[in-house]
Formats: sequence, structure tokens, C-alpha cells
Amino acid sequence: MPVIQNDTAQKFDLPGLVHQTVAGPEHGMKSLELWKQTIAPGAGTPVHRHDCEEAILVLSGSGRLTIAGQDMDFGPNSTLHIPPDAIHQIVNTGTQDMHIVAALGQAPVRVCTEDNQAMPLPWQAK
Repeated sequence: MPVIQNDTAQKFDLPGLVHQTVAGPEHGMKSLELWKQTIAPGAGTPVHRHDCEEAILVLSGSGRLTIAGQDMDFGPNSTLHIPPDAIHQIVNTGTQDMHIVAALGQAPVRVCTEDNQAMPLPWQAK
């Protein structure tokens, strides 16, 4: 389907994070996933890695990207570049919800813990 209404994509409410896959294998994508996420103040992603590139467009909010042990602060209108296999985490350090869109160069994306154990994603459960 070439056009979907983003508000119709299934939402997954996790502690401090709301996730929607707006382009992925369920939409016929073979080498790309596009995720829309809202991260609450003080919340963040788990520390993780994946073997594909990721670009994250920060639409609103501010936070901290920790990648390869280095902390970098960012705000709205930023783009975060994550190389393959980089251990990273995003935390909302602001007082308002952070809205991001993440593009990942793999479908489905295999997400792992720091020690390379598969991290199950609720939106990939079948």
C-alpha cells in the first residue's frame, strides 16, 4: 500500500515510550523500517545495537544520545546518525515529550543487547 494514514498504524505503549511502525515488512518493505516514537520526559530506549544504519529525526523535545560510551546532547531539528553495531541509547532529558522518526536500513530489524543477545520487540511479535 503506497499511502497509509499514520494515525491508523498500531501503537505499542511501553513504559515511557509509544511506538508505531509506519513502514516495515507488514507494509511490504524489504530493506527499510520507519518508526515513529514518543518518549516521555526522563524515559528512554534501552541500551541496544543493531547491524544496520539508523537515522533519527528529532521533531520535538531534547535529549541525550549515548553512543560508544560518549554522551551528546541534542534538541529539536536535529538528526542523529547511528552506524551499524554501535551500542547506543536515547534518553529524553527535557520536560516535554520527545517526538522522533527513526529510519533503519533493515526489515525486519534485529535489535540486540550490548552483549549481542536478541532483544524481542513487541511490534515484531507474531
